[in-house]
Amino acid sequence: MYLVDTSVWIDSLRQNDNAAVRIFKWVLDRQMPFGITSAIYQEVLQGARTDDDFNRLRDYLGTQRFYHPEDPVDSYAAAANLFRVCRRNGLTIRSTLDCLIAQLAIEHDLTLLHNDRDFTAIAQVVPGLKLAAI
Repeated sequence: MYLVDTSVWIDSLRQNDNAAVRIFKWVLDRQMPFGITSAIYQEVLQGARTDDDFNRLRDYLGTQRFYHPEDPVDSYAAAANLFRVCRRNGLTIRSTLDCLIAQLAIEHDLTLLHNDRDFTAIAQVVPGLKLAAI
């Protein structure tokens, strides 16, 4: 099961050709299960340029499988700890939302499909984060 990050959605919507988009197309072509988080949903919608684009994206993404925190407090504390562990190891994570997305991937035992160096950095120091090979 895949968790498809914002970076892949954006690249796919822009019709960029990279390894992550090719894997995503492979997942879609085979009708393999995948999902998103509420944060990914928000980030993708924020990038909509027109009202029509926003409405189409909202309608399509709203039909996807959503993965939510297992615990409304502990999951966020664990995400904050991911950020702290990375920083302690000399890794600067540019987005705290990436730590939350990584935490949800870990909690739900998902393979994170991404095109974002922050996840590569997180995976260097956080056991349990599975990244798609891109």
